[in-house]
Amino acid sequence: MSLPMALPACPALVTGVIAANEAGVVPATIRKWVQLGRLTAAGRLGTKHLFRLEDVFAAERAAFRGDRSPVNT
Repeated sequence: MSLPMALPACPALVTGVIAANEAGVVPATIRKWVQLGRLTAAGRLGTKHLFRLEDVFAAERAAFRGDRSPVNT
C-alpha cells in the first residue's frame, strides 16, 4: 500500500485590501510599499494586484524597523 504524495505548499495570494487588513494597515500603505519597492505583487486578478502574505509581513517588519531596503528582490 502506498501513501498519497503530499502536494507542495502553495502560498496564499490575497488582494491589497486583505493584505492591509492582515498587516493592520490601510490599503494605501500597501500601495505605498509597492511604490517604494518594499513589496512586489505576486500576481493579478483582473486589475487587482495579489500579494503573498509572507511578503506582506516581511514588508511590514521592514517598515516598522526603519529598513529602507526592498524586501523581496
